[in-house]
Amino acid sequence: MKRSVIERKLRRVDTALDKAIAKNEIPGAVVLARMPREGEVLEHVSVRGLAATRPERLPMTRETIFDLASLTKCLATATATMLLAHEGRIDLDDPVAKHLPHFGERDKESVTIRHLLTHSSGLRPWRPFHELLIERQNKTGTQLLATPEAREMVIDRICRSKLVHEPGAAAVYGDLDFIVLGALVEAVADQPLDAFCNDRIFEPLGMQHTRFLHNTAAGSPLPEAERRAFAATENCPWRDRIVWGEVHDPNASAMGGVAGHAGLFAPAGDVMRFAQALLDGWHGRSDALPREMLREFARRQQIPEESDWALGWDTPTAGASSSGSHFSERSIGHLGFTGTSLWIDLEREAVVVMLTNRVHLVAKKSRFGLRPMVHDLVLEAFLADA
Repeated sequence: MKRSVIERKLRRVDTALDKAIAKNEIPGAVVLARMPREGEVLEHVSVRGLAATRPERLPMTRETIFDLASLTKCLATATATMLLAHEGRIDLDDPVAKHLPHFGERDKESVTIRHLLTHSSGLRPWRPFHELLIERQNKTGTQLLATPEAREMVIDRICRSKLVHEPGAAAVYGDLDFIVLGALVEAVADQPLDAFCNDRIFEPLGMQHTRFLHNTAAGSPLPEAERRAFAATENCPWRDRIVWGEVHDPNASAMGGVAGHAGLFAPAGDVMRFAQALLDGWHGRSDALPREMLREFARRQQIPEESDWALGWDTPTAGASSSGSHFSERSIGHLGFTGTSLWIDLEREAVVVMLTNRVHLVAKKSRFGLRPMVHDLVLEAFLADA
């Protein structure tokens, strides 16, 4: 193949990112892409724009650490659940109440771990628990946000809540399923979620800069020099500060920074390491992640029948996927609200890691059409007839 043709096509990725920055859709981005072809590995790197615009202007770098937002669900919580299932410590069709007994209240006895992983449990997708905690804190005058008590209060309220539909009747994407799942991992492993993930996922896979960040109500616990390695996110109205070096998600923040749905931070290189480890396990080249369980977690579960969800992972929706038009049906991926995404084509072994800080002092484009555009540009280059 002629690399010059592929490289020329890949330059369109930089152009697309630069246009998005010029239009104030994002301050900056890091895109890493990789795919084997004809005996060699094609790779692409784009590093554009700024990691922070306020309180100071910092250039984006390949090593910039991002708030991964909901990529926490697949990289941390779903993977932790997969490892526990592989070890026989849980069964995916166990009732959640087997491991979290108070979850069974209010007719939730039939909700299973598989329901949580496919967003089909019937729990509400989201609730502003941070607002309830702020209200209680203001009434009592006692610090509550980001304390262990706040974390337990959020988990307890979800576990004792009522379902909005029968388990398995609908798949409604949200956060509460994974907050419960994070608590379940902790109960079964008898270890905090962040410690389990660090010991069993991040360290073994060489994800050296991936971690949850414990926060306090006062803000980031990081010294300023360390905080500058992170991409900044929103100018938060209820925290009255630019969120930088602390989790953006309000409920994860109120829970102290560690939750099953959000809270994970990593640079693009570590996300790529995870994706490569998943592919190596899928294709039997490594046992760092269990092959048979990987295949089950990547399988579209059809709960209900029309749902595109695998276990903790999304799959391409024909004509309407953030993955664009070229990822095969045997692909899995996920998005994060802060502007992050990961898509993995299990057949072609193509990976695109796209990390942006789109909520940092710019318009919050709900559709964020930049993702499928970039994915298409990358794969059109990698698959080009040269």
